[in-house]
Amino acid sequence: MPKEPQLEFGPDKRVAAVRKPEHLPAALGVDWPVVFLLIGDLFTAEDYVARAKSAGKKVFLHVDFIAGLGGDPVAMKFVAERIKPDGIISTKSHFVKNAKKYGMLAIQRLFIIDTSALEQGIHNIRQSEPDAVEIMPGLIPRVISELRAAVSVPIIVGGLIREQSEIETALRAGASAVSMGSRQLWVQGVRAL
Repeated sequence: MPKEPQLEFGPDKRVAAVRKPEHLPAALGVDWPVVFLLIGDLFTAEDYVARAKSAGKKVFLHVDFIAGLGGDPVAMKFVAERIKPDGIISTKSHFVKNAKKYGMLAIQRLFIIDTSALEQGIHNIRQSEPDAVEIMPGLIPRVISELRAAVSVPIIVGGLIREQSEIETALRAGASAVSMGSRQLWVQGVRAL
């Protein structure tokens, strides 16, 4: 059963993810209640978080990107007590667990590149019990189209393909071929010769 959400993303259900310091003012000017900070180091993150909070934002700091922040469990204590975001984002389950221990919300980021990554991600979620999950990639058809426009080599897509409609969507988006591990789809692909 899904947890009750502790996060409110507003009616637009969008989040500004700041990847460069110079983009912070624009993100703070957007009428969305949450901001993800993917910038900073031990000297600057506190200021970025404070600026975002003073603009009325709920702030999530992507701790994997904070230069100088080690992997030791005490790192989340430092983040909670010194930098003071509302929550963190991390691919590391131990950071997620420790963030919650120190009273912060935690978002587990997963890179869903194939079925094995999905299965491992589900396992990690069950172990770390994050408040939310961010999966990547998020919009495969758009990414396929962008890549198709950028390169002249064939694009073969795969991973997480479970339905015929997903194959058709990938091909319409510009994939040259779709690879899949699902034997059910292999059988569906057999045509009378």
